[in-house]
Amino acid sequence: MPLICLVRHGQASAGADDYDVLSEPGRVQAAAVGRELARRSLRDPYLVSGTLTRQRDTAQLLADAAGFERPLHQDARWNEYDHLDLIARYAPAPGRTSSTQDLLDHTLLAWMRDPTATDAEGETWAAFAGRAATGLAEVSAVLGRGRDAVVVTSGGVLAALCGTLLSLPHEGVVALNRVAVNASVTTLAVGASGTTLLTFNEHAHFAGDRRQLLTYR
Repeated sequence: MPLICLVRHGQASAGADDYDVLSEPGRVQAAAVGRELARRSLRDPYLVSGTLTRQRDTAQLLADAAGFERPLHQDARWNEYDHLDLIARYAPAPGRTSSTQDLLDHTLLAWMRDPTATDAEGETWAAFAGRAATGLAEVSAVLGRGRDAVVVTSGGVLAALCGTLLSLPHEGVVALNRVAVNASVTTLAVGASGTTLLTFNEHAHFAGDRRQLLTYR
């Protein structure tokens, strides 16, 4: 049964001029998850990422650390929404949230609940989740028997896919997005009856003396 390992990108550069660049800890996280995937002895892994810089760079660092020799494929269907744009569009009135995370949670729910609301790319939440599901279906079709995949994407995409697989309400999807760890691994199994979520947000590779690498944003 083919496995698909969905990897959240390493920590980006929050507060910098260009958010879409891995921070130094993010680069270390990417190599760490690569070593973790090497330990799993994936079968002839098909490697794909979104086209965002933080996703592509995580994929390359991961591949180098894991010793993956297959070329990296890129697919924009694995790209994240622009959270800064969404916050600018759908932020609540001042004083109604207590933290940046609460602000993002509120914003995501506002986007999800309004079928006409769009992000910077003109996508509704349904369109965003739908294109992620289409990307997943294409990866599943490529694999066949005896081959696994590694997909480097972002927290919102992971939450949307897991929410669909588990038939979660919007609040459940936001809850998944809230706890997604940078460079964590979510594993799916592809079988004759469809795709099944095996694990979500694995990050034991950031335990013990590597705990300082554990970040959420």
